[in-house]
Amino acid sequence: MSLFQLNGKRALVTGGSRGIGLAAAHDLIRLGAQVTLAARNEDVLRRAADAIGARWVVADVSTPDGVASAVEAAGQVDILVSNAGGPSPAQPSAVTEAAWEQGFQTTFMSTARLAAAVLPGMRERHWGRIIAVTSLTVGRPALNLPVSNAMRAAVTNHLRTLALEVAADGVTCNTVAPGYTATERLNALHADPADAERLKARIPARRFGEPNEVGAAVAFLATKEAAYITGQEILVDGGWSI
Repeated sequence: MSLFQLNGKRALVTGGSRGIGLAAAHDLIRLGAQVTLAARNEDVLRRAADAIGARWVVADVSTPDGVASAVEAAGQVDILVSNAGGPSPAQPSAVTEAAWEQGFQTTFMSTARLAAAVLPGMRERHWGRIIAVTSLTVGRPALNLPVSNAMRAAVTNHLRTLALEVAADGVTCNTVAPGYTATERLNALHADPADAERLKARIPARRFGEPNEVGAAVAFLATKEAAYITGQEILVDGGWSI
């Protein structure tokens, strides 16, 4: 038998038009899954889907209607990869109520609604994978990312709690927590080359991660070989958390 195959499985990947979401989707396809990408920017999404051979749907999963559209377009969802863009940086004392609400809907409620939508089918089939992409800041908060720190921690603990309920049904719930990964968001947060080099010097691997390195961890958690891994946070951070 071949290891790490997903032939016949269907996946929905949100935030799938670029970065870590796109890398995860690409790996899922390489393992044999049929993948539907969901994102808001149609032009970017179409190009990304065409490049990797995925289906696509324009959907804003921070809203109930967007979640419904994404799940309907994907059809049967055996693998959910919930990947939300990070909330804007700010000092903790300066976060507005509007920013908290936006972060809650975009980062937490998107995952909660998506999981609720796909879980009944997974439990009925006795097979499912719910995977959320979070951040190393869940356990190691960054001063300038208070909304992300809070909401991604909420996602982590929601999936841990959900795992307790559904493990006996063959459904796993895990999070993948990237460290400093070379995405558009990281480039925006550390646009100064000198600042980026100082940060790399603090990482044991002495470099930023690549999106495909995080995507590979997501894809592994989707396989049958990972069936006994649930309720876990998998850190992909080049040793930062040691």
